[in-house]
Amino acid sequence: MGFGDLKAPSGLKVLNDFLSDRSYIEGLPGVKKALGQYGPAGVADATSSSGPATASKDDDDDDIDLFGSDDEEDSEAAKLKEQRLAEYAAKKSKKPALIAKSSILLDVKPWDDETDMAQLEECVRSIQMDGLVWGQSKLVPVGYGIKKLQIGCVVEDDKVGTDILEEHITAFEDYVQSMDVAAFNKI
Repeated sequence: MGFGDLKAPSGLKVLNDFLSDRSYIEGLPGVKKALGQYGPAGVADATSSSGPATASKDDDDDDIDLFGSDDEEDSEAAKLKEQRLAEYAAKKSKKPALIAKSSILLDVKPWDDETDMAQLEECVRSIQMDGLVWGQSKLVPVGYGIKKLQIGCVVEDDKVGTDILEEHITAFEDYVQSMDVAAFNKI
């Protein structure tokens, strides 16, 4: 349905005539009507006649306490929490502890170019400790025909430290001039 030009008085009259028999338009804005009067005509009011203003003052709202606490629920919740903590502790105790390990790359420097590097490597690998695993090694040229031994190892941090390794390696005074840590990475 078209109302025509609503800026013209004839269009407004057609719109007013159309809306005059519509129930959702009747009355002034802000006028309260019973809830059953809204909606389609001929339908019975299904709402109760008492509104919030007619509620009895003897009603107590004790059955709904939004911010209070119930002792029964608290004790049940505490029991449940203790049970879950016990289960978690039992599960965690079965799990082995995480062992901190490090990957170390060592530079072992000989005295001179006449040092037997195979014997030097054999001496270094002869160091055996709990928590120490030797890895790959290679000879890296330093200069003037001298090569250094670059050897990798994996250590458990609680059992083996770089200072202990240095003491043991530099104990081979016939072969080792010095030792340096080239790389140290946590695993």
